[in-house]
Amino acid sequence: MVEQTVRGGATVTVPPDVDIGGLIIDSRPQKPGEPVLRWSSRAHSIAEIDRELARMWAIPKLVTQIDGVEARHIAARTSVMNLVVVARRPEIGEHAAATIQQLTGRHPSRTLIVSTGDPDGPTWINAMVQAHCMLPGEDAPETCAEMIYLTAGGDAGRHLGAIVEPLLVHDLPVTLWWPGEQHFQMAIAQGLLKITDRLVVDGSSWSGDGLQHVRDMARAMDQARLAVFDFALVRQSRWREAIASVFDMPECLPYIRSIRRVAVAYATHDPTGTPGTTNVVKPIYHAAWLASRLEMRVVKPLTPVATPASRATRQAGAGRPRHAATHRGLSAVLHDGHAEVAVVIRPIASPMPSGTTLRVELLAERRGSELRADVTAEAETVRVRVWEDGVELLERLFRSARRTEVDLLAEAIEAPGADPVAAGAIRMAAAMVGG
Repeated sequence: MVEQTVRGGATVTVPPDVDIGGLIIDSRPQKPGEPVLRWSSRAHSIAEIDRELARMWAIPKLVTQIDGVEARHIAARTSVMNLVVVARRPEIGEHAAATIQQLTGRHPSRTLIVSTGDPDGPTWINAMVQAHCMLPGEDAPETCAEMIYLTAGGDAGRHLGAIVEPLLVHDLPVTLWWPGEQHFQMAIAQGLLKITDRLVVDGSSWSGDGLQHVRDMARAMDQARLAVFDFALVRQSRWREAIASVFDMPECLPYIRSIRRVAVAYATHDPTGTPGTTNVVKPIYHAAWLASRLEMRVVKPLTPVATPASRATRQAGAGRPRHAATHRGLSAVLHDGHAEVAVVIRPIASPMPSGTTLRVELLAERRGSELRADVTAEAETVRVRVWEDGVELLERLFRSARRTEVDLLAEAIEAPGADPVAAGAIRMAAAMVGG
């Protein structure tokens, strides 16, 4: 064994035949909970990536020497899962990596951030192999997790599943995080889904209205038997708790099987409210969750609601251009086993982020009486108001902060198995989309 000085001025004890060109040691004090880069090297094939991973952990006793005193161990390898991230653009990969690094101490994993290059050129692979480490406490050894940035071009880029699979830690679950746009029917997606146990997406980030992706995701979920974790659906948990609380009251419980109308208002920056210009995944999830829990079925899928053309348009002369009728959202008809239930998804011009849910309204009718519930949310609170035959029964505030992307990813990793409630909501949303 010999001592070698590396970057940062510290010394490490290593076998004499080990090349530590990728090792990064910094003798400056490290803050607990702060991830640091301990290894970085490059590779250009699957075999070279495997070699770099082996080199990374080939040093049996890796300790720092500070002022001549042997200090803490700096490389305790830990992996509890495989995390694969599909980054179609460089900025997506950088953002995902920053998010994942904050989870190093909580959920260390072998992470692969994969992207594609020119699909029509020659086959090539370019990878950067890294180890990110975190100090759990002042006297504890660091725990480290592997991160592989992998870009594949040519034929390799069209078959990412075949590239990723041999790099996974066997016998550990595989979570596929696909930020941004997905195309579930493409071969590249199907190849990755075959080796995946859990799919993590954010439906609110999809282009257009997002409805086609919802339908494709539901199909892929059932075909590949995936557990799906959609940030757009999970963010609504505070809304669901507030809505469910309405029927906790003995006076309101009898109405739960008599809901006749569900209306969801969402923010739009398009003054015409034209379908397809605003992502409506989140507002549709509200109605889909409620319908799935109450075992409703779709009678008529979502269709655009058109308002009558303006008087000026109706009176336009034959030689003047006519304007299409303005659309004002979407409507569907469900059935709860007793009667039809109207669903209305309507846009409202608002400075809030486009697609944000502004209000959920429920109308129930039973034995000549009417129950109306109104749910709204702000930054840290959700407000519920309930009336029976015009008389206010309840006004309640729930304090519930919005969760960050780090919180959501941690929850996705921690969640045990598939969530039947989420799966039911996704299937119902797909059924409401139709087609």
